[in-house]
Amino acid sequence: MTTQPTQSPRPALSFELPDGSTRRVEVVQVLNAGYAGRSQEDVAAHVAELAELGVPAPSVTPALYPISPYLAQQTGRVSVQHGRTSGEAEWALVVAEGGELLLTAACDHTDRELEVHGVAWSKNAGPDVLAARAWRLADVDARLDDLTLRAWVSHDGTETEVQSGTLAELLPPAYWVEVLRERGDLVPGTVLISGTIPMTEGVDQFADRWRVELGDPATGDVIECSYDVVPMPEPIG
Repeated sequence: MTTQPTQSPRPALSFELPDGSTRRVEVVQVLNAGYAGRSQEDVAAHVAELAELGVPAPSVTPALYPISPYLAQQTGRVSVQHGRTSGEAEWALVVAEGGELLLTAACDHTDRELEVHGVAWSKNAGPDVLAARAWRLADVDARLDDLTLRAWVSHDGTETEVQSGTLAELLPPAYWVEVLRERGDLVPGTVLISGTIPMTEGVDQFADRWRVELGDPATGDVIECSYDVVPMPEPIG
């Protein structure tokens, strides 16, 4: 008698909504948007700046990078192999059961050393950390551009703001919903990370803690995710 291998459970996320209900989402796929500023002229300038730093330019913009599903995490700790990794303030679109669309805060932790060899590789070297709370996209859709996106880094307990902007700076969720629909990827378990806003010059992004807030000025509600960046032990061999 042949024993069938046991199928491993999919990674799962859980979100609390403002009404107190929860949504459990088994992650099927994760997609990270890149070069996703609403002004593609600014994006082109950013691509040129990165090229000077050795980061390869994408073949098209905006870009979309598939990420291993297990990298979508709700965690307070990110382990890193060296000192040149950092987060990025982003929003996340999550497709829940029945096609319900959720919006939450996220921080894409990226390996900057690996980035010069390939952006997709660098995105797969660290997790996308998501908040434990979410809004229904339909509930905030009318005021999406007013939602705020901010990030802070901490060094030895001192916190400094490193990113601050609004969702008006990024391509909107509706754009990515259409992309997912055209690809056949608008299915429960899909997580799409938005791409990020500019960082403040002069702030050291290689920090020992990251915190991201997605805020709704109309209600005062804030969704937050945060985590410590923890160096791994030195390898043997």
